[in-house]
Amino acid sequence: MSKRLLIVDDSPVMRSFVRRSIEIAGLPVECWFEAGHGREALDCLAAEEVDLVLTDINMPVLDGEGLLRSMRSDERTRAVPVVVVSTDGTEQRMGRLMELGANGYVRKPFPPEQLCAVLGNIFPDWGPGGAMEAIDVGF
Repeated sequence: MSKRLLIVDDSPVMRSFVRRSIEIAGLPVECWFEAGHGREALDCLAAEEVDLVLTDINMPVLDGEGLLRSMRSDERTRAVPVVVVSTDGTEQRMGRLMELGANGYVRKPFPPEQLCAVLGNIFPDWGPGGAMEAIDVGF
C-alpha cells in the first residue's frame, strides 16, 4: 500500500538521499513532503495526512525532539510513526527519543538497506516478502 511520507532535515542533500534510498528500494510512496526544520514539519502535518515522518534531531527553529514531543501531544499526529535519522546516536539521547515515542532510529551515515529495514519493521508490507524482497540500491 502506498504511503505519504514527510522527510524533515535541514540538509536538502540528506532529504534527497533519504528519498532516493526509499525510491531505489521500490517502496510504494504516494506522496512526498519535505521540511527543513520541525516548525515546517508541524505546518505540513496540520495541512496534510502523513503516514510516516523521518526526522533529523539537530535542526534550527525546532529540533527533532521538539517535533516528536509536539506530535505525540497532538491527537491528530499522536499515532503517526516517526523514524529518527541522525548523527546523534548516544544511548541517553536514543532512550529519551524512544520514551517520547520514536518508532525507529537510523544513524547517519547509513546504507540505504538499513533505512529500508527499519521501515519494514514499521510497515510489514514493506518488509521481506513485501516491497523490499530484492533491493539493489545502486549506490
